[in-house]
Amino acid sequence: MSNSSLESSSAVTPLPARVASWLILLALAVGGFAIGTGEFVIMGLMPDMALDLQVSEPQVGHVISAYAVGVMVGAPILAVFGARLRRRHLLLLLMLFFAFGNLASALAPDYHSLMLARFVAGLPHGAYFGVAALVAASLVAPHKRAAAVSQVMLGLTVAILVGNPLATLLGQSISWRYAFVAVAVMALLTVVMIALFLPLDAQHKPSNPLTELQAFRRPQVWFALGIGAIGFAGMFCVFSYLAMTLLDVTRVERSMVPLAMAAFGVGAIIGNLAGGWLFEKLQFKAVGVVLVWSTLVLLLFPLAAQALWSILLASVAVGTMVALSPPLQTRLMDVAADAQTLAASAHHAAFNIANALGPWLGGMAIVAGFGWTSTGYVGAATALGGLLLYALALRHERRGRSSRDAEQGR
Repeated sequence: MSNSSLESSSAVTPLPARVASWLILLALAVGGFAIGTGEFVIMGLMPDMALDLQVSEPQVGHVISAYAVGVMVGAPILAVFGARLRRRHLLLLLMLFFAFGNLASALAPDYHSLMLARFVAGLPHGAYFGVAALVAASLVAPHKRAAAVSQVMLGLTVAILVGNPLATLLGQSISWRYAFVAVAVMALLTVVMIALFLPLDAQHKPSNPLTELQAFRRPQVWFALGIGAIGFAGMFCVFSYLAMTLLDVTRVERSMVPLAMAAFGVGAIIGNLAGGWLFEKLQFKAVGVVLVWSTLVLLLFPLAAQALWSILLASVAVGTMVALSPPLQTRLMDVAADAQTLAASAHHAAFNIANALGPWLGGMAIVAGFGWTSTGYVGAATALGGLLLYALALRHERRGRSSRDAEQGR
């Protein structure tokens, strides 16, 4: 949707194009806020949920992974089958689905039903962010796409700063179930805002599902998805067990957990904005810069966990790893050609492979007796794995460019 199409939709949105675009981005960001709060709130409520459900903290980590698996499954399936729908209609359906999943999470009677409910809640996550990113990118000039995508993702990072600590406080003071009720309410608010502010784009042509599937024939799409799935796992590895690290290693009061969550959120906002800026300056090289930074941050985390002031700074630094998202999202738009919806959605599926992989690897290290701080070293290893994939992607791209140049020179 271009600015001109917004102006032509005056019957739906009788506002100046710039104001209409801002309201659309706000509506999409509120949806990101709801999803971000729902995705990350378990990290802060892990001790409370473990006690209430009578399971261990690593088992609660599996609930996080269940949501991530839902994202992995739902993103490609919903993107392919939703490709025939108008983006406005698809976003509305996805947010209604997300609200239902979170209400089911709040009402889950036991651990196993909660696992199922979190899986269901994760299904619309990737497709929502993928379609929202495409809508945001269509509102601006091509060279500003990464910044527009980062504005949509700002809702998710503000959720980490504000929504997650508030939901953690709500869950600690009443019950963890009310945190999911609050997420469902925010999802319904998003439905209302999208219905009010996002016009039906008559110029957008719904895609063919078979065309969308063509994205997976391109090696650079797989490289980008692999970098996200492996290189980003370290952030989730540390963040998933941050509350327990604070309580058992740093030895602070439970009241300090929301503060650390907020510190992580500050870093996430910084990283999100920095990621969009880096891509505009460095293009694909921005991904390598973020992965090197991530490796260093994660290696230092175990040392920083020994004191409150240093673990708060480390939480900010780990949060900045979110800078990987806008460059990879925009990279996928560049290499996916006509399969934009599936590629954009698959980006979030890849990041939730990381969300499943990180807690699982971290939990294995903890159960093996290496301690809560071992998550930093495990996370650094995954960041290095992402860096290796990045190097392979560069090599493949340069070879392809050299081959094309040689053919043109004949």
